[in-house]
Amino acid sequence: IRQNRPRGDTTGGGVVVLRDANNDGRAEVVGNFGPVGGTGIALDGAFLFVDARAAILRYPFPAGATTPSGAPDTIVKGLPRGGHAARNFALDGRGSMYVNVGSATNVCQEGNRPGPGTKGIDPCVELETRAGIWKFSSTQIGQEFTPAARFATGIRNAVGLAWHPTERVLYSTQHGRDNLFQHWPALYTEQRSADQPAEEFLRISQGDDFGWPYCFYDTDLKKLVLAPEYGGNAKDAGRCATKKAPVVAFPGHWAPNGLLFYTGTTFPARYRDGAFIAFHGSWNRAPKEQGGFKVVFVPAAKGVYNGAYETFADNFANGKLDPSTAEHRPTGLVTARDGSVLVTDDKGGRIYRIRYSGTR
Repeated sequence: IRQNRPRGDTTGGGVVVLRDANNDGRAEVVGNFGPVGGTGIALDGAFLFVDARAAILRYPFPAGATTPSGAPDTIVKGLPRGGHAARNFALDGRGSMYVNVGSATNVCQEGNRPGPGTKGIDPCVELETRAGIWKFSSTQIGQEFTPAARFATGIRNAVGLAWHPTERVLYSTQHGRDNLFQHWPALYTEQRSADQPAEEFLRISQGDDFGWPYCFYDTDLKKLVLAPEYGGNAKDAGRCATKKAPVVAFPGHWAPNGLLFYTGTTFPARYRDGAFIAFHGSWNRAPKEQGGFKVVFVPAAKGVYNGAYETFADNFANGKLDPSTAEHRPTGLVTARDGSVLVTDDKGGRIYRIRYSGTR
């Protein structure tokens, strides 16, 4: 879907509404509102919830509208700023909201990335207010961010976050840390560091701890290992033996930004049990080729994942697998009303619609 806006027109606010009224793949109706927009956005009944960086806002938004019918209410305020700044969220349809508050640093060190051999802060004070999921009411106005509302911890950045519609469980992705070879060359070769640590798909329950910054999932060893900043030797689990492992692990640095549980009926039945994940694409897999820049499907059987995944949609980058040259980079996912899957692209400014033709 392409927005019919004149070249160079930068007017409008933080939220853009595009409506393809005649289903021809072009937005005939365009609306803009709000002073700021972040990563999280969701419709729930007659309301639109928006990530406004340090707050989550709720606009009254009648069906068919392109602008709100009134001023927004502030559902949550005082969210931490800076660092991993996406405040994406998931609504469970039962009055609760789960908000991602990513870490401020790579691996909880003074100065974020201070250089080779630098130890991590232990205990990591960031975990009190960051690197986890926070739970709030989606109906109560004026809630303040507080450490007491933390739902799960040890998640570096859960940009992909979704509530499973039938399991009634929260899932997320995790962006893994960087700089293993660059900061610990005695433990990690450049080749091994290209795939480490895993990008992760997590099943989250109240009180879970996934280990960041102390731990990460090693794609070769297929287990959580202790990070070198905290005394790790690149093979032993140490304190990470008590942390929760992912349900599926992917190659390092692919950058999982979107997570979708398909709720339509037009795709084959196998796609109604499992997950779609949009990988934004890597910048730091040298000397290997950069990876990601695609949407994968993770199959499941009655909520059980066996670690497998398959490419669902590819070539967004048009063969240019680098953030600076890629033509398009998949970011967000949603099931459309007609059963198609929409994929947003934050590099080329497109929305892709993927429909099932019935010929496969």
